[in-house]
Amino acid sequence: MAYLTTFYWGWLVGAVLLGFAMGWISVVQHGKGVSRKLRWGLSVLVAALIAAALTRVVPGRFGYWLDLGLIMFALYLGGCAVGSLLRGWVVSRSAPPA
Repeated sequence: MAYLTTFYWGWLVGAVLLGFAMGWISVVQHGKGVSRKLRWGLSVLVAALIAAALTRVVPGRFGYWLDLGLIMFALYLGGCAVGSLLRGWVVSRSAPPA
């Protein structure tokens, strides 16, 4: 894990910044959300991938890519959350008092 962060730090920072930008933009757009069934399926998929990474079921290069992809996905989601929260805070502060 330390090797991944040392060697791919630029890509990891890029994932955080991209997530931040997408989180900042997403507050403005109000589209339809993901259906409950699809959300459940995606949650199961992510849990299965995390379980595969923790148990080291996927060997070699593909396991390495799986670990790197999961780290980048987590950082992207963290950046999305921070960007969304900051955008909501900025928009709420600039709104005229009711």
